[in-house]
Amino acid sequence: MLPKVIKFIADDYDYVSNDRLCIARHRIFGGERTLDRELRMAVTRRGGTRKMTRSKALFGLLVVAVAGGAAASGIFGTERLANWIPPLKWLTGDKAVAQSPQGRSGTRAVAVEVSQAVKTKTPVVLEALGNVTTVASVAVKTRIDSEITGVHFSDGAFVKRGDLLVTLDSRALEAQIAQAEGTLERDQAQLDGAERDFRRYTELVAKGATPILSLENAKTQADTFRAAIKADSAALENLKVQLSYCSIRAPISGRISQAAVKVGNFVRQADTVPIATINQLAPIYVTFTVAQRVLPELRVAMAETGALVDVVVPGEKRHARGNVAMIENAIDATTGMATVRANIPNADELLWPGTLVSVQVTLRTEDAIVVPTSAVQVSQQGNFVYVVKDSVATVTPIKVARLLGEQTVIESGLSDGDVVVTDGHLLLVNGVHVTVRERKAGA
Repeated sequence: MLPKVIKFIADDYDYVSNDRLCIARHRIFGGERTLDRELRMAVTRRGGTRKMTRSKALFGLLVVAVAGGAAASGIFGTERLANWIPPLKWLTGDKAVAQSPQGRSGTRAVAVEVSQAVKTKTPVVLEALGNVTTVASVAVKTRIDSEITGVHFSDGAFVKRGDLLVTLDSRALEAQIAQAEGTLERDQAQLDGAERDFRRYTELVAKGATPILSLENAKTQADTFRAAIKADSAALENLKVQLSYCSIRAPISGRISQAAVKVGNFVRQADTVPIATINQLAPIYVTFTVAQRVLPELRVAMAETGALVDVVVPGEKRHARGNVAMIENAIDATTGMATVRANIPNADELLWPGTLVSVQVTLRTEDAIVVPTSAVQVSQQGNFVYVVKDSVATVTPIKVARLLGEQTVIESGLSDGDVVVTDGHLLLVNGVHVTVRERKAGA
């Protein structure tokens, strides 16, 4: 290749003396080398010297520099390049000889970190994305039209069932109650009078001193007042119930939202925006979907172990745990997915309604070979690991079953006790000698 380049350069020489011949110098392996000899030989073979154009001279020097760099980096092998380009023998010097197979005294062992493949009980885990949903959520609204006179909770606070939240203006209802009580007392007095008349007429009719019609009229009057008293009592009870609506209390325990309205606002039954919302946080639901093909396994797990659920919140080290509570009674025909709900105690309020979480459902446990995930490598032919035996690393194809955090479950390809490389893969090739080094601190 290089003789052709030099000939190409020499063809463009233009009658100059040999002492003015262009000399190229490159720094390779710490020393300077020249192309003077090759250029002179090419010009001599042409029978004279010509003036070389600047662009072709630079092109020739660039080719030689690239070839020298390839020889130095060992991309093609020094001897192979030297056979193609003879000048590389003096460009690379003794270092090329040292890198050639004849110059090697022995293959250097690669330092690697290793770990053993272990057969152990591993869980079969179903993974999905889910959302945190509340078991109960209550919109706090008024049941009467009135003005707010007091808000007795802090925005976002935890409230217990029965806690006073809001008070409304109750003066009008209190007045109506007093009026109803007066009406009830009046009717009670009239009933007492009618009953006295009934007793008196009863005695007179027995003595024949008064017609029986008077007795019957007295009885009718007494019955009328009894009915009026019942109506008065019902009206009074209704007013008392409405009065209770002036004190709005928490129907459930949970976290309350911010108050949409404050003291002084007039609220109505027809308002669409609630005064506040209470969400129950403990226990709480995690809702997710699973493919219909895993539904039989999930139902078996629910019957045998309760189908343990591990919930992971992004950015949170703590996990929430619970059990599958229910499976929706129908599969979505458009997606082929079934909706599942897990019941989580959530006593520490780790889960918050609306949070997107990762859900892991343990279906069962089984014996399997596991290795560190860092040992598994990927190629165009599939997954493989380097198995170390007698200080030699051998490429071993494997089939991965699933991932379990920092561990990988192997379906086939490895046996219990096999030693695999976990770090140092970059320098490995099939059949290379290795030495085991200590694991790096913090790795």
